[in-house]
Amino acid sequence: MNSPKEGFIGQSVKRREDARFLTGRGQYTDDIVLPRQTYGVFVRSPYAHARLKRVDTAAALAAEGVLGVYTGEHFRDVGGLPCGWLITSIDGTPMKEPKHPILADGKVRYVGDALALVVAETLAEAKAAAALVEVDYDELPAVADTAAAIGHKGSVHDEAADNRCYTWGCGDKAATDVAMASAPHVTKLEFRNNRLIPNALEPRAANASYNPADDAYTLYVANQNPHVERLLMCAFVLGIPEHKLRVVAPDVGGGFGSKIFLYAEETALVWASKQLGRPIKWTAERSESFLSDAHGRDHVTTAELATDEAGRFLAMRVHTTANLGAYLSTFASCVPTILYATLLAGQYTTPRIYAEVTGVFTNTAPVDAYRGAGRPEATYVVERLVETAAHELGIDPAEIRRRNFIKEFPYATPVGLTYDTGDYDATLTQVQKIADVAGYAARKAVSAAKGLKRGIGYSTYIEACGLAPSNVAGALGARAGLFEAGEVRVHPTGKVTVFTGSHSHGQGHETTFAQIVADRLGIPLEDIDIQHGDTGKILFGMGTYGSRSLAVGGTAILKAVDKVIAKGRKIAAHLLEAGEGDIEFKNGEYRIAGTDRAIPFAQVSLTAYVPHNYPLDKLEPGLNENAFYDPSNFTYPAGSYVCEVEVDPTTGVVRIDRFSAVDDFGNIVNPMIVEGQVHGGLAQGIGQALLEHGVYDPDSGQLLSGSYMDYAMPRADDLPSFNVQTAKGTPCTHNPLGVKGCGEAGAIGSPAAVMNAVCDAIGVKDLPMPATPCTVWTALQSVK
Repeated sequence: MNSPKEGFIGQSVKRREDARFLTGRGQYTDDIVLPRQTYGVFVRSPYAHARLKRVDTAAALAAEGVLGVYTGEHFRDVGGLPCGWLITSIDGTPMKEPKHPILADGKVRYVGDALALVVAETLAEAKAAAALVEVDYDELPAVADTAAAIGHKGSVHDEAADNRCYTWGCGDKAATDVAMASAPHVTKLEFRNNRLIPNALEPRAANASYNPADDAYTLYVANQNPHVERLLMCAFVLGIPEHKLRVVAPDVGGGFGSKIFLYAEETALVWASKQLGRPIKWTAERSESFLSDAHGRDHVTTAELATDEAGRFLAMRVHTTANLGAYLSTFASCVPTILYATLLAGQYTTPRIYAEVTGVFTNTAPVDAYRGAGRPEATYVVERLVETAAHELGIDPAEIRRRNFIKEFPYATPVGLTYDTGDYDATLTQVQKIADVAGYAARKAVSAAKGLKRGIGYSTYIEACGLAPSNVAGALGARAGLFEAGEVRVHPTGKVTVFTGSHSHGQGHETTFAQIVADRLGIPLEDIDIQHGDTGKILFGMGTYGSRSLAVGGTAILKAVDKVIAKGRKIAAHLLEAGEGDIEFKNGEYRIAGTDRAIPFAQVSLTAYVPHNYPLDKLEPGLNENAFYDPSNFTYPAGSYVCEVEVDPTTGVVRIDRFSAVDDFGNIVNPMIVEGQVHGGLAQGIGQALLEHGVYDPDSGQLLSGSYMDYAMPRADDLPSFNVQTAKGTPCTHNPLGVKGCGEAGAIGSPAAVMNAVCDAIGVKDLPMPATPCTVWTALQSVK
């Protein structure tokens, strides 16, 4: 372990939490068994759209071990699941916001829509009883295809007869239209950003209990933001006083956005636990997860890029139809709008941009944030256009990017963001070097000699992380704050417990946050404990999503640490009989500047709790501080990726031969953890480009990719050995750590790089994702 005097920032400290995970000692929601535990099973609709003529629960109620059966009728007096972001249409009208019932009442609107909850003494008894619930359905026309939703004969909701939730715009339409009309060259693409189904190692799970002694609830749940879960469930749905519900998110086996949301299942369990007076546990089976977890992406887009003869960008125009699914999930409305269209400038100085987004309801599972949440979709639009324009104009793809890179900062984009810092040319130069782009022609010749087609593809991305600030987001429709909270509790012996509103579900917070505190206080890493995921312990917090943990959560912790240091300076000044202004703090010691008179941090902390020699007239005893941090802007990580593929023309199989990535994440706290985050993101982005595709039958609305037999997840042999580096970096200018988010970058930049390489290899303008062997082989036949 590093000596404190060496500092911990920038060190590849091994993750402290991995010891319990690798030895099977983690505690996940399904591991929790409470006294008098019962088990819940949900009855789900086999139809995409149908009226519920009759739901007969008599046989289920009479079954062995059954304690209760609840249907939509029981929840008519409670609120629906809320959407956390109000989007206003171009015409000034608010988005359509139909009620999202806890259990379907009167209608089911997608395959997997929950319509009944069966609770029994054992899981087997609950499953058996659920099969006895008799439902009489009146099947209705279903709409499952994004492009066909507007004006379809089947309306998902009466409140949105044409299935339109909103039509929203961003940028200057008139100026963009003029620039497009007069441009010497226009590149146009029409494509779909394919639907993805999240697949965390741990499926969703919940265990809810009610205690009549104090009229309070406890909910254990696999969730990324327990305080938000509590707030939404209490204030907007069940009407429970917030202090009467404790939400605990223990170890969570991955989320990728799919566990941010308030779901119907845990809400139903909390309500039912009071009716029964016993705890109820539910853990999703994998088939349930496919059907009912919020999905990601699913955009249909027409995009145009206008350039002059030299390839300089003049304007971009984008029209997107975004599938929102059957109901508005917690953040669904802002993903294809605020988090998508505002990133369409990419890394470029395009002077005119206009984006118009229509959100539509369909008879499919709700669609919401999934790793990257709008940013991968935006990068795909921009980078496919740029690469295609380069080929059409006969300009090297790297050169056309350099001609259009933003070079002066801060830079205000035409779509509402202000980038504070960056060096895009440097990351592109670095990735070209590590990818050995100069040797590409020789490798292409070798591939050709083997009868294989080789292609190269670029992608440069920028993302906005740590959604902020709250007042601006509020003006754009956010219905929650976007701050983070941290508390630093120093114990009498100088050991420290940190309470953070951020939540770790694989990111390594217990290590990274401890490094920040250890570095600032100059104490051993082992003396610091990180607590998260429990509303009964944590002051408050907005959770983990959107690569916000370090930039927002870490800064809140740092602010609390600085308060501790400041109070400690007052105590030290008293002990050293010096003026407070003469005391400096460094390497775990308070010292009179310019002298050798010093006392260690632990002595100051002991004095705070044993105040025998203490300035009681000026200070309260104790050494415990908290802080809130609301950022003044996003952070803007950026990077450049290069992918090389080989395509077998006889089978259509695509093999990624090389993948190189250079990212600018500002200052780096733990390089090893950052590299792991990039690797994971690349795997998911490559999965979207080549393998993953959530498919519904357009007529019946049945999910055709409802298992691992039909939904292809990336495996080790689908991926190359990644060549990943971080750039020297341009530190964020508005948080004291100088950090930017890193958790989503790989998933944002990689799909376009892969598809640009595949299109280059086979010589086509465009190809739909995923580039499966069948898709690629079919395209190859068209260019023979």
